[in-house]
Amino acid sequence: MGTEYKNVRLTADAYETLKRRKRDDESFSDVVERLVEERPISDLAGALSGNDVETIREAREASYEAYADRRSEGLTDRSQ
Repeated sequence: MGTEYKNVRLTADAYETLKRRKRDDESFSDVVERLVEERPISDLAGALSGNDVETIREAREASYEAYADRRSEGLTDRSQ
C-alpha cells in the first residue's frame, strides 16, 4: 500500500513560517513531523527564574511590536 496524502490549508503567514523552518533536504511533511516531535516547552518548567521569564516576556513583546510595525509599513521580510 502506498503513502496516503491529506490536504491541509494554511494561512500565507503560516506557510511562510513553515517554509523558513524547512531544511533543504526535507519535504514539508518531514518538517511538520520534526517540529511536532520536538520537546514541548513544558519540559523546561522550572528551568528559568522569575526574572528570566519576565525578561523573555518583555523581549517577546518588543519583537511582536517591531514585527507589527514592519508589517504595517509593508516590510515583513525578516532581513529588513
